[in-house]
Amino acid sequence: MTLGELIPSLRTSLRSKLASGVWPDSAVLGTDGEMRVAGVPMTTVAARFGTPAYVLDEEGFRRKCREYRAALPGVEVCYAGKALLTRAVAAWVAQEGLSLDVCSAGELAVARSVDFPADRLVLHGNAKTTEDLKAALDYPVGRIVVDSADEIRRLGLLAHDQRVLLRVTPGVDGHTHQAINTGVEDQKFGFSLASGAAADAVGQILAQPGLRLVGLHCHVGSQITRVGLLEEATRRMIGLLAAVRDRHGVTLSQLNVGGGHAVRYLPGDDGFDLAGFAHRLSGALAYECERHRLPVPRLTIEPGRALVARAGLTLYRVVTVKHVPGVRTFVAVDGGMSDNPRPALYGARYTIDLIGRPRLAAARPVTVVGRHCEAGDVLARDVPLPGDVQAGDLLAVACTGAYHHSLASTYNLVGRPPLVAVADGEARLLVRRETDEDLLARDTGL
Repeated sequence: MTLGELIPSLRTSLRSKLASGVWPDSAVLGTDGEMRVAGVPMTTVAARFGTPAYVLDEEGFRRKCREYRAALPGVEVCYAGKALLTRAVAAWVAQEGLSLDVCSAGELAVARSVDFPADRLVLHGNAKTTEDLKAALDYPVGRIVVDSADEIRRLGLLAHDQRVLLRVTPGVDGHTHQAINTGVEDQKFGFSLASGAAADAVGQILAQPGLRLVGLHCHVGSQITRVGLLEEATRRMIGLLAAVRDRHGVTLSQLNVGGGHAVRYLPGDDGFDLAGFAHRLSGALAYECERHRLPVPRLTIEPGRALVARAGLTLYRVVTVKHVPGVRTFVAVDGGMSDNPRPALYGARYTIDLIGRPRLAAARPVTVVGRHCEAGDVLARDVPLPGDVQAGDLLAVACTGAYHHSLASTYNLVGRPPLVAVADGEARLLVRRETDEDLLARDTGL
């Protein structure tokens, strides 16, 4: 018998409160344990669409888009579609007046399917295929970020008057996980500023009659919490703009300083100071341009995770609970590394809560694991869940709007989860669940 059963008056005190800063703003937890997001009960979503399921708060995403535009007037906010891109999301981005960054012909096809304004599209990628480039020129996208000498030559042969940005490695360490630290020399993106490769690449682009160099691009990394790092990258890029003018007599009009703004996955995590960023960025831009006697370029930023991560959550159903005496308790769910590979890739950590019923026992640390045939299929360690957690319970994982749907796989031939949007008390399907028939349809071996 649990403590809550012995003393019913304690049940309310055992009830979890939602951790601040990680769940959608519209998320509320009732005394009955029911979580509602945008007025929609999550138990209803789980019953209607099954689990695992990705849930996305539409208004939460839109509100974040507006917050960025309001904080940075006059700055182009370009949503990094790799974080999460569907036709609905692309339409929301267009409606909110943002630009859109795509990284492949496939992502571009999603944008085209909703008639996303071509002049507000940017194509990225360190290894764009010929098909990617042809698709971008066919639409045509407003700007292509060139990333290598090979790409400059290939694009130059295909294009007639394509506006391009040069991807520069600014030599600024983002102090983040190695896999997402893109501003340093030892990684695959861009032309080195320190070695002079970026300055040489400018001349290579200018020698291509089919390309029109309009600006520079850099990106320090992902989950950046220190505004000063982005300020320093901006200062270095302004210095390169001045060097381009002095060497080639060309004044470039655009500067894209990337995104990578951090979000909180756990309550104690550091967030990103958007207001401080806006203040310091504008100050650095004005000062450096005046110092180098340059006109202030059109500034672009590329937040992705920062706009969509907190708007999302994932629902799982507990399949089994396994107690290993003297070691730990494993709570296994019906998803795992196929729908969230980030813990395996980056050691990412998450806030997880039991929902759908009252808590009747005190919390104790457990390890939430997935269903896949890998010992490393661990979603979160040392998660405080009620001691009476059992098969059939519903778990919610916070801050899963970014890099979950987009990174999902079919490992063990488990179909990818649906993506469900919630708004104004209603739920609607954006992307349906992948079925066994979907998986077999691609297997043409017989």
